[in-house]
Amino acid sequence: MLIAIIGTRCSGKSTLKDYLVSHKGFIPVHTTAENHSVGTSRRLLKKDRPTDTATKHLSFLSMDMTPVPSPALFSFLRDGETLPSKHNNQSNRIDFFSPGDLLDHATKNWTTNFVTTNLDSRELVEIFLKRPFFMLLCVDAPLYDRFRRCRGPESLEEFVQEDDTIRFGSQSWTIAQMNDLVNVFIMNDFSTTSDLYNYLDELDLPNPSHLRPGWDTYFMTLASLASHRSNCMKRRVGAILVRDHRILSTGYNGTPRHLRNCNEGGCPHCNGVSTEGLDCLCLHAEENALLEVGRERVGDGCVLYCNTCPCLKCTIKIIQTGVQSVVYNLTYKMDDASARLFQEAGVELRRFDPNIKSRLPTLDGRLR
Repeated sequence: MLIAIIGTRCSGKSTLKDYLVSHKGFIPVHTTAENHSVGTSRRLLKKDRPTDTATKHLSFLSMDMTPVPSPALFSFLRDGETLPSKHNNQSNRIDFFSPGDLLDHATKNWTTNFVTTNLDSRELVEIFLKRPFFMLLCVDAPLYDRFRRCRGPESLEEFVQEDDTIRFGSQSWTIAQMNDLVNVFIMNDFSTTSDLYNYLDELDLPNPSHLRPGWDTYFMTLASLASHRSNCMKRRVGAILVRDHRILSTGYNGTPRHLRNCNEGGCPHCNGVSTEGLDCLCLHAEENALLEVGRERVGDGCVLYCNTCPCLKCTIKIIQTGVQSVVYNLTYKMDDASARLFQEAGVELRRFDPNIKSRLPTLDGRLR
């Protein structure tokens, strides 16, 4: 795994890197090529040795005011070279002559954990993101907390102006322009380093599930995505029907085909203008998924993923079609009644809660 850390000034980038090195055995890596945040992809990956490797690269995304250690402390690696077996990751870092050298080495040694704070441009990160072992981690902290941590000569007003430049400036890359690439976002509002480390222990950054989601996360994310197709005026629900980790069908709630959409007034019940005795016309997400497949295709071991716990009407249909497991995220007013029916019918019902179990990023890359 290769973790690249970006973030605002004094948000804790160095602290996060130190944690990964000292607590998780990560090896710190650095690229010495100058001006590698601009240019074409070929130039970004250029492997020609720079004339001056002692220059420290500062940027808005990875501002680090610590002095540059002597190059004698570094292990310089070029393409084809391997890490010495007795490399001490607690005190040394590996310097590479270019981002391309770093990418090649991390690819060939992808089972080794590396961390860096100087992959600081969108063009560079997009190249590294093509590798399944690469994680972009962004850290931020409350503005005034960061101002107090920096303890620099500038005033608060100057610090705020610089922070605005870092976040929203007119450069070719800013933090705002990197948000969609972030795998994990950390808000470092902890009062002590110990509290931050405890949170990081819980987060378990080396866990590969941060980069490759498990089956529950994968299918529940797809169910949530399907819910965005819903036009029901009451709520948005999505469902995925799965067997042997293969999707059989998807569904979302709304009026039947060829009828006016719910959000266009097609269902008087959902729009609050129903007359007495007129039931809701909307098909539920679970119903649409089941109707799309049919009982003969459900078969043994079929699992229904739904972002909301099924209602009673859907519960009995799920039982009737032979689904063996139901996984949901959001609760509903009939959870207990549905659970009793599922239990009686021998259908497994379990809740998937990313807030508690996996601490995985949401679709926008941030932790819930």
